[in-house]
Amino acid sequence: MTRGPMVQAAIADPVFDRPVILLSPPRSGSTLLFETLALSPDLHTVGGESHRLIESMPELRVDAHGYASNRLTAADATPAVVAELRARFRDHARDRDGRQAPPRFRLLEKTPKNALRIPFLREVFPDARFVYLHRDARQVLASMIDAWLSGRFRTYVHLPGWPHPAWSLVLTPGWQALADAPIERIVAAQWASLTEVMLDDLSALPPERWCSVRYDALVTSPATQVPALCEAIGVRWDQPLDAGLRMSRNTLTPPDPHKWRRHAAVIEPLLDALEPTIARAEQAAADAGVARLG
Repeated sequence: MTRGPMVQAAIADPVFDRPVILLSPPRSGSTLLFETLALSPDLHTVGGESHRLIESMPELRVDAHGYASNRLTAADATPAVVAELRARFRDHARDRDGRQAPPRFRLLEKTPKNALRIPFLREVFPDARFVYLHRDARQVLASMIDAWLSGRFRTYVHLPGWPHPAWSLVLTPGWQALADAPIERIVAAQWASLTEVMLDDLSALPPERWCSVRYDALVTSPATQVPALCEAIGVRWDQPLDAGLRMSRNTLTPPDPHKWRRHAAVIEPLLDALEPTIARAEQAAADAGVARLG
């Protein structure tokens, strides 16, 4: 992972000192990373994912955008929206012990939808630092299939134009074309669409504004990876990691790098079509200086 450049002096945001925004496709392990980093004495969170803080604002609801997707751009960051959203994050931010954030603080923010919102978030938090969590696409696709089948990750019930009872996970551009697709093709399209948008937006960032971490390295070598990532984003780490990382609240089954093979029969036929995006994601992670320590 990239170090040093991420710890540059802030650009004098009076409230949000270099917010840390986690990015990844859904089911990539971002909740695990979020819950781990939230134990830093320097980071503050709103207690979990920020869906309600963001999407309870009428201007940012998916229906205000014609149910196109969860994408938000700089055009959505009007002065009124920016002021209100910053106030919401400020008022809800707490440290690891539940104490209200000081007047100026480090925010840790996470929701998979943020991977479609980088230009918007740059307007809300001009000095934000982004962390891309990279995971083997096969593992992500398998976990996304499990999420759809579980019924626990329904984001839109009775989505207009969707002939099924509910849509699960992130609403990605082009979802309307998936009405007749099996679940494995739905999740493949979700993953590819979100990943391409995210990588396009990351490529527009100055390199010192983002870094990467690999999920496999995070879970196999947390005692090395977590302190190194904290160093990269400029926060302290004071927690023991000898026993490894605790399972996140959104974990359906214990982590296993080979667990995706339960769905191999439907995932493997998709990989050739996904290869350009898989290769692009791998290259982006490598270019960001991701360390393989697992």
